Formats: sequence, C-alpha cells, structure tokens
Amino acid sequence: MWQFWRRHKKKVYVTLGVFGSGYLLYKLYDAHRRKLSDLEKQLADERGHDELIKAQMQAHFESIQRIADSTTFPHVMEYLDSRVAENLDLTHYTERLIQGKGGPNTLTTAEKLELWDRLKILSFTKMLLSLWAMTMLSLYVRVQVNILGRHLYIDTARDLGSSHLLDEADLIDRNEEQQFLAYADHLSNFGLPALISITEAATSEVLKGKQLKDFFNAPILHETIVQILDTFMSMGSPHHWVGYLMPENSRVHDLVSPSSSSDSDLSRATKFEQLMGETRAVLLSAEFGNIIEISLKTLVNELSQDISSQCGESNLLSGIPLAKLLPRIAQIGQQLLKEPYRSRYVQIIWSTPEVELFFALLYSSTPIS
Repeated sequence: MWQFWRRHKKKVYVTLGVFGSGYLLYKLYDAHRRKLSDLEKQLADERGHDELIKAQMQAHFESIQRIADSTTFPHVMEYLDSRVAENLDLTHYTERLIQGKGGPNTLTTAEKLELWDRLKILSFTKMLLSLWAMTMLSLYVRVQVNILGRHLYIDTARDLGSSHLLDEADLIDRNEEQQFLAYADHLSNFGLPALISITEAATSEVLKGKQLKDFFNAPILHETIVQILDTFMSMGSPHHWVGYLMPENSRVHDLVSPSSSSDSDLSRATKFEQLMGETRAVLLSAEFGNIIEISLKTLVNELSQDISSQCGESNLLSGIPLAKLLPRIAQIGQQLLKEPYRSRYVQIIWSTPEVELFFALLYSSTPIS
C-alpha cells in the first residue's frame, strides 16, 4: 500500500482536486441557478403586481368618470340651470312686446325698438353663457373628480397594500371630499353675476352694429357666435374666467371653524388646500387651454348646424332677418342646460379624443406629495 501510495499519490491528489473543484463549481452553479430562478420568480411576481395595479387603476378611472358623468355633473348643471333662469328671464320682454301689439298706443316705436334690442342682446347672452358654462363645468367637474380619484386611489393603495382589493369606503374623509366637490357650485353661487355681466358686454360689443332687419345666414351666425366667445375670453386678464369657476383664495380657513385646531383638522385643511391647488394648476395650464379651445370650437359648429336645421337649411342658406332668428336663439339657450346627462352636446365634449386623452393623462399623473 505504501508503495502504491508513493507511486500514485500525485494521481490521487489530482483526482481529488478535480472532484473537489467540480463539486465546488457545481455548488456555485446551483447557487447561481437558484438565484436566477428566484430573480425570475420575483420579476414575474412584479409583472403580475404591475398588471394588477394597472387593471385596478383602469377600473378605478372608469368608475371615476361614471361618477362625474352620472352624479356630480347633473347635480351641478341642474342648479346652474335654475340660477340662469332666474337671472336671465326673457319672459318680461316678450310679454311686453306681445302686449304692445294689442293697441296702437300701448308702446311707442322707441320703446318697441328698445325692447327688441334688449331681447336681441339677452337672447344671444343667454345662449352663449349657457354654451360656455356647460362646456367649462363639464370639464371642471371632471378635473375635480379625476384629481380626487387619483388621491383616493394612492391613499387606499398605501393603506391596504397592492395585494388587496380597493375599499374606499373605509378610508375616505367624506366631509373633506364634499367640501372639495362643493366648489363645483361656485359658478352658480358666486360667479354667475359677473359672468352674466361680462358675457352681456361681449355680446353688446359684437351685436352693436347688427340691426333686426339684417339678414343672417349660417356662416354669419357661426362667425357671430365665435366673435362673441373670442371677445369674452379676451376681456380682462388671460385667465380671468378661472375666477368664475373657483375662488381666487382657496384656503380652507374660510370654511373650517376658527375654533377647530386639532392635528386632524390641520392635516385635513392641508389636504384640502392641496386638492384646490392642483385643480387651479390644471385650469391654468396650456394643455387645459387647448382642451377648452377644441371643445368650444366643436360645440359652436354643432350649435350652428342645429340652429340652421331648426330654421330650415334653405332659409338660413339664403338668410333670414335677425328678428326672426331670435326666437330660435332664445329657445336653444333654454335647452342647453337641460338634462345634462342625456345632452348630445355634453356627450360630444366627453367623446372628443383630445378630451379623453387629457383626462386619462391627468388621472395617471396627478402629483401626490
């Protein structure tokens, strides 16, 4: 054995070294393979997690849009409709003109002309104000609901974890949410008088040279509506219209009781101010300005076509006197704010591709601090 060992010990050492190195390499390979397997599993779990988050966000986004379309916006528009009807009631002028036909001495020629002129200005004012308010509130409410929805989703995901289904009911501060959404009525409660005044001023500026006997055709009507809207938007500062939709000072201390000073109240006030600040930032953005321009342009085209069809396309192609056009203007001005959820004009706004893309991006990119 000793002779055998002396003769073959090098071979034994080499063999043991080879087997030892092979075993070591095998263990290293097995550990590496296990790490790769664990990494692949982790990546697969993360992909599944990301897909789940995307699916949850998509479902939540669609739910948010339905809430805006079927609940928040109709309530806001019904209230606005009643306020506009109170502040822009044309019945007084039409009744006086009808009564003036009853006898030769009921109204003088000057009084009739004055009444017709007021009816002309107020008919266009009501139609343009309703068109603008409907467009802006439909967009504003969606801005609010998407910003709030994004905050709710992030807060819920943080508290429940990504593996749980969303259950907002246990996490939402309903008082805070209602305070934030209540600002959708700011136009009806506070902004409407100033909006009526500036819209009437813009209408008077554009119509001051147009007589009741002047003939209007479809292109002239379309151009007149565009001129009034352009004049209105150009009055005051570049974003003067934001003040009609939300207050200049959005700090919550005007709404929260001065005696309330607990940490929860301060935290809630800060959150409320953050929501309001994000809303104002969106309204002042160039992207939102483009959405306004696209929406108004689309609706003006549709509105002009509808009035043309009501008057008879042949009549409005050749032209009809402005006096005969005014009843149609007044009628459509009353209809624009009615039944907003079924309104064709509202559906046109919401189905515009640029509008859909804007709100999808808004929901997915609202900054959360």
